[in-house]
Amino acid sequence: MAMRTDMKHADGHRGPGDALNDKIGGGDYDGPGHTVSENETHARVQTQKNGIGSGPQIRSTSRQLEVLCGPLLNYRRMSREHTDSPVWHGSVLIVTMPGGVPDLMTLSCIGSAGSSNGMSNGMSNGYSASQDRQIQGVKLFEDPRKAFWQFDVEAPFQEQESAWEYSIPRLVAAKGESGSLSRPKRFYIPSKHESMRIMFHSCNGFSLGTNEEAWSGPALWNDVNRVHEQQPFHVMIGGGDQIYNDSVRVKGPLKPWTDIGNPKKRREYPFNEEMRAKCDEFYFNNYTRWYSTEPFRTANAQIAQLNIWDDHDIIDGFGSYTDHFMKCPVFRGIGGVAHKYYLLFQHHLPPPVSTYTTDAPQTMHTNGRMQIDSVQLRDTYVMTPKAEDPSYIMGLKAGPYVEEKSRSIYCQLGKRVAFLGLDARTERTRHQINYPETYDLIWRHTSQQLAASRGEIKHLVLLLGVPIAYPRLQWLENILQSPIIGPIRFLNKRFGVAGGFFNQFDGNVDLLDDLDDHYTAHQHKKERKELILRLQKLAKEHSVRVSILGGDVHLAAMGRFYSNPKLNIPAERDWRYMPNIISSAITNKPPPQAVANLLAKRNKIHHLDHDTDETLLELFDKNPGADEGAKPKTAAANHATMPSRNYAIICESHPHANGTAQSNGIATHGANGMAHGQQNGAVDMAFSAPKNPREPLHLGEKGAGTTHAAAGGVEKTGLAGMNGLDVTIRVEIEPSDREGHTQGYGFSVPALESAAYKGQGEKW
Repeated sequence: MAMRTDMKHADGHRGPGDALNDKIGGGDYDGPGHTVSENETHARVQTQKNGIGSGPQIRSTSRQLEVLCGPLLNYRRMSREHTDSPVWHGSVLIVTMPGGVPDLMTLSCIGSAGSSNGMSNGMSNGYSASQDRQIQGVKLFEDPRKAFWQFDVEAPFQEQESAWEYSIPRLVAAKGESGSLSRPKRFYIPSKHESMRIMFHSCNGFSLGTNEEAWSGPALWNDVNRVHEQQPFHVMIGGGDQIYNDSVRVKGPLKPWTDIGNPKKRREYPFNEEMRAKCDEFYFNNYTRWYSTEPFRTANAQIAQLNIWDDHDIIDGFGSYTDHFMKCPVFRGIGGVAHKYYLLFQHHLPPPVSTYTTDAPQTMHTNGRMQIDSVQLRDTYVMTPKAEDPSYIMGLKAGPYVEEKSRSIYCQLGKRVAFLGLDARTERTRHQINYPETYDLIWRHTSQQLAASRGEIKHLVLLLGVPIAYPRLQWLENILQSPIIGPIRFLNKRFGVAGGFFNQFDGNVDLLDDLDDHYTAHQHKKERKELILRLQKLAKEHSVRVSILGGDVHLAAMGRFYSNPKLNIPAERDWRYMPNIISSAITNKPPPQAVANLLAKRNKIHHLDHDTDETLLELFDKNPGADEGAKPKTAAANHATMPSRNYAIICESHPHANGTAQSNGIATHGANGMAHGQQNGAVDMAFSAPKNPREPLHLGEKGAGTTHAAAGGVEKTGLAGMNGLDVTIRVEIEPSDREGHTQGYGFSVPALESAAYKGQGEKW
């Protein structure tokens, strides 16, 4: 049974939501106090073959289709990945004005990709032009303001890296921008014998109060596009905060709520239909603005995205405030709205039929099941898929603050690299990151997929969003939670003293939600240890190297877990060796130099357990642009943390053809002294482990930094064994440079040969 509040009052006056309802198509609301049964609710909503709702009663008479955002390219997964004929699966999304229907999208293979994006025009790649296809768009969502159209893309991997073009006729920008959106867009698929070339980024937006012009906007995307022209990226992994929605509380519809001084009144404030609709409009407008901003827009159309969300995709700190505050209607409401547009823009999936509102109690406790609010569906259409894409690992129950199930991702990135992205936000509270049963699902599914590869998968790239091998800040947590903060909090409440020190939500110290997000926070310590131990088991069982991606902290670094040196296990055979590539932010401003230097001083050698140690690699041999006289970013003694905008590149060290690693055509080894072909999976006995683990632990880390062969991020180095990976962190030199030029820092990661220890029985 559900209660709907009438927007037209008994005294004849119009309620605050009436003007909005007139705009979205009007219609009769249920009368005051009218009880609506579940059957009545369904009867009033038109069910279509592939979705629910009648959609807006608008039909476009234009010969052109006006585009509000897009096209956006996504990667989903591979099928037939362990056969000789694997298939690439992805999608293209456009957001248009309602009432129109796009023409068929044309997808064409235009030949083999050369190293400089030149094309060979023969059909030697095993693909005939007669197999080019046209793809019909599927409507995911439509209301009186916009329509989302998705085009499913399937394309075969081929003998060589291939270039593909897609185009949709009749597209024009709704805002009258120059240029044709119908012009073909190009993307690349690696050879079926190769793994994907990965670009990784996070924190793609600006925190509140940042002078965006002083930081040249999203300038580093110019560098991404330049590198892509030199050597194409096959996928770009978004580690969270692909968009910053924090301004919803200072310039958006949450401002009046944020301004309420009484915490109890703020917690009890309803998230009614009027506020839900205004927040819905805000999140949509913010997405279309940011995803249409150059040069990010260009990258979106030609490099396939693969994303997991984090707090700023919702609002700063979501999930890490106190439980009683996180459960307030307004926070749960914006969680639902943000999740809706996260699915649409970042995954090209239809949203839930209805999102949380206190005006429709059936939406408030769904446990991830579809619940219909007829008011939200007025003049709206929502596609209802029959099944989830197999790349998703769905949680068993809804999150504590978002009424939806978590959505982690497992997929394969070409021949030898698998990807696992943990949804560490949907289930997050201040005291847990994921439910225990969700971890069980994830590890079981991943282990099954790795086993199915029969040893072909050599690397598992794990995305956590927040770094996990990172300096401890528990001493700072203790200070911020100590009694000495109490008097300052009192003065803040009464007189506004230290206003910027406390957040506007739950009144706690503003920095605490960021610290509580960290895996190294004291309350996540047990969960963190269990996660690493299960990763070790996975690596050992399948002889697969685990490399972890983390963002969030607005600086670059490289942490590593590794076996205690007393065990004398070389990194090439060490299942405990896991690099944590920390790349953040690609757009947001970095922390002050003093913070980075403090973190570097806290770069202790920590002991996860009796057998596992961890510390940061001293990767940054010099400041970016130091040779050109650029201003130093860090103290001379800090070689571990880099407070400058950045992004990362990950690719295989060796080229492969017909399933065999090749030594021809790779870059010279540069200054780290490793000859080509020196490693073929065996341990190089000439390398001796250092006494200080902050220094290189294996040959791929030797010479790490600007002189390493992987520092450029364009050429394969031939390092770290036939199945090794090259990693580059490209760091901004000058924030005033609108072209976003960078300095590269490189290192390599060996594949794992843990099977060499199986003869040692249980102890291995």
